[in-house]
Amino acid sequence: MPLTLYVPARTTLHRLHPVTKLGLLAAFVVDRPLLVLPLGCAIGGLLCLAHGGGNVRRLRVMFVLVFIFTLVVWTFFFTGFFRPSYAGFLFGLSTAIRLDTFLAAGLLFLTTTRVEEVAYALGRLGVPYVVGFTLTLAFRLVPAFFDAAASVVQAQRCRGLELGRGGVVTRLRRYVPIIVPVLIGALRRADRMAMALELRGFNSGRPRTTYLRARAGRADAVAGALAVATTLVYLALWASGAGRLAGRP
Repeated sequence: MPLTLYVPARTTLHRLHPVTKLGLLAAFVVDRPLLVLPLGCAIGGLLCLAHGGGNVRRLRVMFVLVFIFTLVVWTFFFTGFFRPSYAGFLFGLSTAIRLDTFLAAGLLFLTTTRVEEVAYALGRLGVPYVVGFTLTLAFRLVPAFFDAAASVVQAQRCRGLELGRGGVVTRLRRYVPIIVPVLIGALRRADRMAMALELRGFNSGRPRTTYLRARAGRADAVAGALAVATTLVYLALWASGAGRLAGRP
């Protein structure tokens, strides 16, 4: 199973300029579920076009848990402590759809954008190189840590460690032989990375260059226009009151 979310494919979404894809991560402010749902369906369709179905299946538990917990919490605590209400159900449904849509939008971005393109887009937007490198470093290190953890789990299982037996406390104790090597490996990796960055002049203060060169085309103009139009429509709905639920907190 791949540890990264990027899916190499020759689609229009993949060929968009990195800055355009970064700008498409816009917020939406309406409350009514029927107005939020079309945007969520549109992002779901784009995920299918970008061949991101595998990523959705990998993270399906997260989508389901976020939706259920959000819906339950707002339904029972919207008007008071453990007082279910129909208004709370509507607001919880809207919030659950919005959160899942946020997650789907981020997943779509990571499905169609490489880490190098994210750093390039941040640089083109004027973000300092050190800040952009720090932000994109998480995308590089998290898969590496998962890979190291998977290797440690396999090694400990070969030594007879059984993680699925016993009570909750017993299972937690059995994770200690896994957590300790992973943390030590992470510290060693961070130390080696710091030395490698210093050797390459990371803090030299000189302008950084990149091999990546991207050009904006017609598809970027169309995508940008659609994003701006969608944002304006939702802002207009919010300002007019048509996108708000009565009695929202």
